[in-house]
Amino acid sequence: MSGKRQKIQVDLASEPERRGEAPAIGSGGIEPSMAERRSESPACNEQLMEEICQRDNMLKAFKRVKANKGSPGVDGMTVDDLGDHVKAQWPVIRDQLIAGRYGPQPVKRVEIPKPNGGVRKLGVPTALDRLIQQAVLQVLQPDWDRTFSEHSYGFRPGRSAHQAVHEAQGYLAAGNRWVVDIDLEKFFDRINHDMLMGRVAKRVADKRVLKLIRAFLNAGVMENGLVSPVDEGTPQGGPLSPLLSNLVLDELDKELERRGHRFVRYADDCNIYVQSERAGQRVMATITKFITKKLKLKVNSEKSAVARPWKRKFLGFSFTSQREPKRRISPAALDRFKGRIREITCRTRGLDFKSVAEELTRYLRGWRGYFGRCQTPTVLQRLDSWVRHRLRSLVWTQWKHGRRRFAELRRLGVTRDLAVKTAASSHGPWRISRSQALSFALPNAFFSSLGIPTQEFVDTLNRPNRRGTDPYAR
Repeated sequence: MSGKRQKIQVDLASEPERRGEAPAIGSGGIEPSMAERRSESPACNEQLMEEICQRDNMLKAFKRVKANKGSPGVDGMTVDDLGDHVKAQWPVIRDQLIAGRYGPQPVKRVEIPKPNGGVRKLGVPTALDRLIQQAVLQVLQPDWDRTFSEHSYGFRPGRSAHQAVHEAQGYLAAGNRWVVDIDLEKFFDRINHDMLMGRVAKRVADKRVLKLIRAFLNAGVMENGLVSPVDEGTPQGGPLSPLLSNLVLDELDKELERRGHRFVRYADDCNIYVQSERAGQRVMATITKFITKKLKLKVNSEKSAVARPWKRKFLGFSFTSQREPKRRISPAALDRFKGRIREITCRTRGLDFKSVAEELTRYLRGWRGYFGRCQTPTVLQRLDSWVRHRLRSLVWTQWKHGRRRFAELRRLGVTRDLAVKTAASSHGPWRISRSQALSFALPNAFFSSLGIPTQEFVDTLNRPNRRGTDPYAR
């Protein structure tokens, strides 16, 4: 443990335990069954703030914020500076929280490009506000999460996008060959604060926690040095936003369950699976009306549709139209992948090959970790081949002239005649990347030795688990 973290632990450890704190989850003989909890109003505790400020909870929150890193907020404080600040100011901060007087600072507006064009607006809280939000999340989420729908997968412990895709695939295999693909327009920016706080109040009795959550919602946004008030939405970027968004859409989940629909939801991405186009159109009309009237949200008519599942994408995947559908990578995801690879392996970047290989390895490991379990391995094999040709083209370009190219080919074991013929060729780098000489000089094993993931890496992800079932299955 670092010096800074030790200082915080000593400081928080001096805080006395409070008898009125709610018992920790999992303590023997206290935790009721899930069936019982789902029928109750969770977290109905008037001393939640004491539990939030508890030493162990704050230390856990601090470790999570440190691990997540993140950029500074409007005050410029980094997560590395957070430790010293909390050590010096924790008694004051805690007193403000317990008294219900803590005031969060505005979030910093940050725009990041969306994969399909446009920008996504994030709100970055200060490091201290992230710490407090994380502490609140850790207390509320265990109780709230168990009441959420089994068909909701986004931002929930032990659940993933992979599991959501697997459930959708099961609906297709069962004969539901039409999908009602619902896209909510600017969901995070349109959440009604009063409606949201009404739902929170049904689950939280501690008025100090209610006041704190409302303060985070109304903290405002700083953009170009000016602070603008916010009267709706939960800015993406804070630890609490995903939990609050799930709370809002839990009402949609319950309505879909009440109607007996087969659906999967991941955050604001909701797919409902039906057996005919006519049924899909009917569901689209009635659910759109529910979302508009009841939830005060807006459905994006341009991005929503009733269609065949293999003509739509869900969380970056699509499906084949076979009787037993298979997961495949959506065309849009493939296009984004190729675009990113072209950026990394661009022959005019001026980076040495080792730096390019390291950057490429980091990207491929993340991409393969998500998309590697598709059930169309030939696509991954073709991508492997394409990436290697990109790399061979880059190496050929960096060798620059014929004399250097001849020397490098000979050094790598290419015969003299073949090296002369290849080095003197007038063909461009892409054509040469497919040549016998360069394939021999830079074989697949060479790229594997650099740590660049290949199909063998994907095969390890796709190995069945001990029961021989799909790795996606829960």
